Amino acid sequence: MLKITLHDSAGEFRLTLEGRLAGHWVRELELCWRTASSTTAGRRTVVDLAAVDFVDTAGEELLDSLYAEGADLVHGSRYTRRTVARTA
Repeated sequence: MLKITLHDSAGEFRLTLEGRLAGHWVRELELCWRTASSTTAGRRTVVDLAAVDFVDTAGEELLDSLYAEGADLVHGSRYTRRTVARTA
């Protein structure tokens, strides 16, 4: 299961993730990203992975894509630090 919380402010759009970025949740995050990206021009976009405890291969590929499109990936745990290091 993955919880996705959206925080929208004048200077930043943040997606805070909690749980497992795997399976059909990868597609759900991609849909959230695609919907939000149409409104984030000129603002910092952040994907907060501090509370993520697992990322499958498809999730890593999506994070690669989000990073390539300009998202800042923020980590908090040792696990997500390794994941972000592989992505960046």
